[in-house]
Amino acid sequence: MQASQRIAGLLGGGSDGWGVFNTARQMIADGVAVTELTIGEHDIRTAAPILQEMHRTALAGHTGYASIPGVTALRDEIAARVTARTGVETTRANIMITPGGQSALYAAHFAVCDPGDRALYLDPFYATYPGTLRGASANPVCIQTRAEDAFQPRADEIAAVAAGAKSLLINTPNNPTGVVYSRATLEGIAQVCRDHELWLISDEVYDTQVWEGVHLSPRALPGMAERTLVVGSMSKSHAMTGSRIGWVIGPEDMVGHMINLATHTTYGVPGFIQDAALYALQLGEGFEAEIAAPFRRRRAIAQRVLAEQNAVALVPAQGAMYLMLDVRSTGMSGEDFALALLKEHRIATMPGESFGTAAAGHVRVAMTIEDGAFETALKTLCAFAETRASGR
Repeated sequence: MQASQRIAGLLGGGSDGWGVFNTARQMIADGVAVTELTIGEHDIRTAAPILQEMHRTALAGHTGYASIPGVTALRDEIAARVTARTGVETTRANIMITPGGQSALYAAHFAVCDPGDRALYLDPFYATYPGTLRGASANPVCIQTRAEDAFQPRADEIAAVAAGAKSLLINTPNNPTGVVYSRATLEGIAQVCRDHELWLISDEVYDTQVWEGVHLSPRALPGMAERTLVVGSMSKSHAMTGSRIGWVIGPEDMVGHMINLATHTTYGVPGFIQDAALYALQLGEGFEAEIAAPFRRRRAIAQRVLAEQNAVALVPAQGAMYLMLDVRSTGMSGEDFALALLKEHRIATMPGESFGTAAAGHVRVAMTIEDGAFETALKTLCAFAETRASGR
């Protein structure tokens, strides 16, 4: 008996990009001390008051089937938040609660793509993107961005492959690069979507982590609200990664279709988790700033450390909890650099090649450990790179 082609081909016959990460985790399992700068997991846990609210509402009985679109009060809170931040009038009818942002990404593509439809996405990309598109039976089409453009997408290069495509997936603030797309970039993308009748799927899970410039949701641009699906999540903004709660925002009719999908797949999100998310959102922007503060602080540490050497260059770190470091001066691929750094110094990073080919010769660093340890690890990484660069 064989698995379906859909699931057997989820990775497209290639690597899942997690090789160095898995090696580091095996070393840890074997008792080796490793400094992990790999995944976007906060070094703090979910705040106690949020967990207490989750506990309270579970004990109060909100443990049965919850409304599949999501608890009304939570949808209303998200709608008010989005309206205030983007200027686009949004109601609960535009929102479906999902089991995390990943589920929202899948639902969005399932909603807009028929089997075999071309679904565009940008390189570098979050590691699950291609598999998500294949899982929705779409045909993934990758468009490279360029290091020399600070990984800002070029509208003309998207337009060159847009004819006949059904959707375009973007992510700003961006994982893995840490780049925030400029207004000019987003206006160019929006024009391509309007010209070619593309659905735009906008992954905005890092919208509270902006260090330079401003986050602009493309749904707010002219003519885009009716053709944009926005993915949001509590994971990064409120350190609720394990709670698995996110949402998708879009036109009312499309949200209705995705509710039908949820009825036949996830069957909603536990009510007590939704109640905790509502409580967390009502803590306001000050709380979100507290969650983001360590990454803003560590970005400043990184800028200072990197300014003191010449072997490693920093891609503009404008948002999110990551740094993309250019190590091409060493003559090594990102994967070879990451493996050697892990072997010699027990520091784990993610190769740029884990996120496609555009960031080859780079490594991604997650700013997710205590400040002092983070600074020490960066200095070691830079010294390692200088040794390799001088030995060429």
